Amino acid sequence: MIPMPNPTAPASRDEIISAHFASMVMQNAQMALMLLGQMPHPETGQAVTDLEGARMFIDQLEMLEVKTKGNLTPDEEQLLQQSLVGTRMAFVEVAGQAGDGGEVPDAAVKPMIETPPAAPADEDSRRKFSKKY
Repeated sequence: MIPMPNPTAPASRDEIISAHFASMVMQNAQMALMLLGQMPHPETGQAVTDLEGARMFIDQLEMLEVKTKGNLTPDEEQLLQQSLVGTRMAFVEVAGQAGDGGEVPDAAVKPMIETPPAAPADEDSRRKFSKKY
């Protein structure tokens, strides 16, 4: 669990940043779960299903995982990992229910953030710009 600042002592900069990080991770996870119909919409109280919207929030969590690798405390890392596992599993479950025959669409099982393909090795494809005087 991420330690919350002691209300009687002034919070350090690291404690404030850690609390903001935890809040952002939880917001993204809650939005993804809401868009997967796992939580009611706060204004309407109705379940909403928007796979593309949910995927966007899960992608944002994955981006945080990639960009903060090696820079998180163990508690922050655990919170992020638990949020990713929970939202991914909910996504696969809902996407499977939405598909024909209960099968999970390919979009649900492919990695959320794909690595760019390797550049072609031939000489002409590497030349993008040339100077002429």
